[in-house]
Amino acid sequence: MIRSNWMRRWSLAIVAAVCTARSGFCWGEEGHRLTVRIAEAFLTAAAKQQIQATLMPGESLEDLASWADQIRQSRPQTYNWHFIDIPLDSAGLDMHRDCPMVDCVIAKIADFRAAWRDTSATAESRREALLFLVHFVGDMHQPLHCENNNDRGGNDVPVSFMGSQTNLHALWDSGLLRTMPGEDHLFATLRQAITADQAASWSAGTVEQWAGESFHAAQTTVYGLLPSVDEGQAVPLGEWYEQMVEPVLEQQLEKAGVRLAAILNGTAQ
Repeated sequence: MIRSNWMRRWSLAIVAAVCTARSGFCWGEEGHRLTVRIAEAFLTAAAKQQIQATLMPGESLEDLASWADQIRQSRPQTYNWHFIDIPLDSAGLDMHRDCPMVDCVIAKIADFRAAWRDTSATAESRREALLFLVHFVGDMHQPLHCENNNDRGGNDVPVSFMGSQTNLHALWDSGLLRTMPGEDHLFATLRQAITADQAASWSAGTVEQWAGESFHAAQTTVYGLLPSVDEGQAVPLGEWYEQMVEPVLEQQLEKAGVRLAAILNGTAQ
């Protein structure tokens, strides 16, 4: 676990991170880069070779991890692909209820997994499939991308965190990560914390089950730890919240990386 003092360096810079879209930019660029870096530590030689052959010369998966966010404005049809709306007060995922148009993050992970595996497709089509796949696995592990509490994924929940005004999605999106140690140090810490047994356990199961874990984290941690406030009032959060959510945030990043590697390894021809 990262020492709690990283959150004490919180500053007003978080205000700039407030998201206006329903799904925000999950984890921010830092989180998606970390997910890829963790995944790369678990890739097979065959998967690494296929990824390199899919990308254009000079490109790296790490640098392109947020490509799917960068093209959303020019491709509005991809908007819903980044999340799934599981009612927060429900027992869990119901694909017929929560993804009726088959355009949610779970459905798109399946689609792009198959598209990248299709060696008869064009090089550009397979490259885009890979980039969408990499990004959406990361998105799915942000708890606020797997719930629906009628507040635009936490964007409509004002938060006062250690004197800074933000919202719940921005806090979980990139605010927490921005005040952690540098990316290299954080990657090393997260990678070292993953045991062989954890990697094997996390790689098992289905994408639906993984989304269910994120939903449960949203229920019990993201929203479950919030104190009650009057409507319209900012939720006051302090060091106690930091200490309680830190292990969940770290493990979601670790799971995202391990599971991305499992998907890419299993898809490698």
